[in-house]
Amino acid sequence: QVQLVESGGGLVQAGGSLRLSCAASGNIFSINVQGWYRQAPGKQRELVASISTGGLANYADSVKGRFTMSRDTAKPMTYLQMSSLKPEDTAVYYCNLRGTTYSGISGYSAGDYWGQGTQVTVSS
Repeated sequence: QVQLVESGGGLVQAGGSLRLSCAASGNIFSINVQGWYRQAPGKQRELVASISTGGLANYADSVKGRFTMSRDTAKPMTYLQMSSLKPEDTAVYYCNLRGTTYSGISGYSAGDYWGQGTQVTVSS
């Protein structure tokens, strides 16, 4: 199994910045895609940013130029640097990992894993 733990959320004024972190642990054999999603009250969960095996980051149009996703493959961890925050960025942010785990008992297993979420609130 894979465990993802987010940190770095909080309350910030519009125009401010926050940096989210996601620590992954477990029997990770390979990672296909890592991403950050968010879900605002009454809305569906949406993709904010993702990085695939090739290392290129993709962003939702609503955050392009303001958010930057990065990763440290050695740890492995991902980060979401959020700048010029707007009230509409208020949401619970979730870390996601799609990859393959390996254990001596279960062998290889593909999975889609989520963190517990961290609240980001941007005040106007």
